[in-house]
Amino acid sequence: MAVIPRSSYYDKNYRQTAALIRARQPYLVRNILTGSAIFAFAIGVYAFTINAVAQDDFSDVQIPDAPAQPPHTPNAGVEKPVSSAILKK
Repeated sequence: MAVIPRSSYYDKNYRQTAALIRARQPYLVRNILTGSAIFAFAIGVYAFTINAVAQDDFSDVQIPDAPAQPPHTPNAGVEKPVSSAILKK
């Protein structure tokens, strides 16, 4: 069984140690602000796109008539088994 190598920042139960918490603390506020900015940008792009699509008006597009149906041909595309009499020839 393979053992995951242990880092000095995690204890035997793979929980953060005080050293890891101290090492990450200076970046906490900056990471939260960066994540919030990326999230706000993504939501803004989504809202803009939904708003732009909702304004489309298709009343000037003419809907074509239903396409003509080809005449019904029975047995078209149905494969029939080859009889053994034809194979013996």
